[in-house]
Amino acid sequence: MSTTTTTDRAERVTHSLVRDVALPGGAGTLALVTLDNGFDHTKPNTLGPDGIRELHAALEALQARARAGEIAAVGVTGKPYVLAAGADLTQASAVATRDAALQLGRSGHAAYRLLGEMGVPTFAFVNGVALGGGLEVALNCDYRTAAGSVRALGLPEVGIGLIPGWGGAYLVPRLVGIEQAIDVVLTRPSANKPYSAAEAGKLGLVDVVLDDADFLAESIRWAARVLGGDVVVPRRDLDPPEVWDAVVHATRQRLDAVVRGSRPAPYRALDLLAAARTATKDEAFAAEDEALADLIMSDEMRASVYAFQLVSRAKRPAGAPDPALARKVTRVGIIGAGLMAAQIAQLVAQRLKVPVVMRDLDDERVAAGLGHVRASVEKLAGSGRMPADAAARLVGSITGTTDLADLAGCDLVIEAVTERLDLKKRVFAEIEPVVGPDAILATNTSALSVTAMAADLAHPERVVGLHFFNPVHAMPLVEVVRAERTSDEALATAFAVCAGLRKTAVGVADRPGFVVNRLLVLLLGKVVEAVENGTPVEVADRSLDPLGLPMPPFELFDLVGPAVGLHVLTSLREDLGERFPASAGLERIVADGVPVVGAAPAKGLPKPVDPALQAVFDAVRPAGATASPRDAAGVLDDVLQALTTEVGLMLDEGVVGSPDQIDLCMILGAGWPFHLGGITPYLDRAGYSERVLGRRLLPDGVANAPR
Repeated sequence: MSTTTTTDRAERVTHSLVRDVALPGGAGTLALVTLDNGFDHTKPNTLGPDGIRELHAALEALQARARAGEIAAVGVTGKPYVLAAGADLTQASAVATRDAALQLGRSGHAAYRLLGEMGVPTFAFVNGVALGGGLEVALNCDYRTAAGSVRALGLPEVGIGLIPGWGGAYLVPRLVGIEQAIDVVLTRPSANKPYSAAEAGKLGLVDVVLDDADFLAESIRWAARVLGGDVVVPRRDLDPPEVWDAVVHATRQRLDAVVRGSRPAPYRALDLLAAARTATKDEAFAAEDEALADLIMSDEMRASVYAFQLVSRAKRPAGAPDPALARKVTRVGIIGAGLMAAQIAQLVAQRLKVPVVMRDLDDERVAAGLGHVRASVEKLAGSGRMPADAAARLVGSITGTTDLADLAGCDLVIEAVTERLDLKKRVFAEIEPVVGPDAILATNTSALSVTAMAADLAHPERVVGLHFFNPVHAMPLVEVVRAERTSDEALATAFAVCAGLRKTAVGVADRPGFVVNRLLVLLLGKVVEAVENGTPVEVADRSLDPLGLPMPPFELFDLVGPAVGLHVLTSLREDLGERFPASAGLERIVADGVPVVGAAPAKGLPKPVDPALQAVFDAVRPAGATASPRDAAGVLDDVLQALTTEVGLMLDEGVVGSPDQIDLCMILGAGWPFHLGGITPYLDRAGYSERVLGRRLLPDGVANAPR
């Protein structure tokens, strides 16, 4: 299937253009099918119903020619830089009935299997992106070449609530073995990490990787050598039944530990992989059709498509000022040299390619910050992800100082000091007279009022929030905070900087916690409140399993840092009231440095809550207080009611302009999975929106299967 979608309901048809090519050495004629939707690579080929029908017709005609002896082989390739990015998800998400969904799977199989039943050898010449149904075009062929520059081959369907539905679930394990197939179908999609051509060649997804120069001609020459018997492509035997079954069993256990039954797609994919060893092609393809039909009609798939579209559209931020208002940034100052400041400094220098100066109070702090940068860059260079000369230039472009005057020539200054309002106000007061009148001042605050920080400045209009998330290099979101007096020029500059940093910027109003921290800290606070009221910590830690979040709540709390979490929770309680609970247990955990979680039982598995936490919470419960423990379902209900209330208040306050912007923040800033669609689709389909707010947050059918 696919990870690609169009922006409307009309299909952008990918045509199947056929021409004959004379094979070298008199080996006969190769009929070459080129997939091309008529646009450049920025609008990649996708396959909807009309495109599939055209491909089917073209391949049927070639099969007739093969029977007549007119052609010796069939090749398939794509327009420049793209084979195909899969099926058209917009068309799939418009399907209204299971019967129509079933037909979508069957029509794809009917076309694709012709490539494996042509009567003459078939070749896929993978010249560019080959994802989902695009890679399945190649998998259904007898042989595959790939251009060395290709960086996106994979089957990402499970990550968007589907399964590889046009042969991939059957063909991949038989081609590369069951263990590697698990990586292709389940592991890589979870990490959103496609294969390069070199990786695919090593794995066996493609037979040979050829140089980009004259790739098509080289592929045709290679095909002629295969036809002539000069090249023999080995095929591996099927894994023994005991190996196959053991890998499937271990994977199912891992799914139970990580996915925890929260969504159906990974389990349906694993079932197909398990059956692929003994199933006939007819049986396997029919099973794919049934699984695909069920999943297309699932809420999880519709929410996943909604999330995918939301992230894709986010390159054009909603509500951003005219980009022409942005001021040019040629030098950046960072106030603070802690870990967060060092990460921001490195990203700015690397992506904007401008000099950066970090300032802190003493030489020791400055040296530590520069040391963080140096160690991080050396790690990149040592792993081969950055050339040594580029690494040296990057380190050299970041300097440190204790003198504020060294920031005088900066066009943008970002403060990243300790999260205290009085300290941040003092920092801005000190830097304002140092920098030029057009310099933009930004704060990396995670929850504090930007308006209050700027209130005493001579020019508060040039202050804007740039809330980065940790780790800075990996987290794609930046919340761009407009304070009461932030100018359009300052805001436009902030959005332009985010674009230059290759981050997704979401504009938010200056309200406590903005979007992500307001909701995430509330979630953690409600889980902790349940423990304060007598719910065992192990029960509370499992309470959110049905959501399928990236990690359990106490592991998330450990990642955030107990001291940071407590500080933000306290700050939000002071600003927003008792909806954000107090916690004597958290205060004791922070004061005594009590560990929150234990070690993960294996790499990639959740970290369990430390049982010793129970004693901490029990010790601080007031004498004579009546415990009112909740079971896991009760804790989840409390959390979801609180989140629904808060989402409604945030929309009333205008923190963002629409529910989808809250979803975008939660997906990119909190790692909420696509199958939830962020947060508002889940609250709608679980009934909380109407129960708590008296209304849906999104129209029916936007991020769920229509009722």
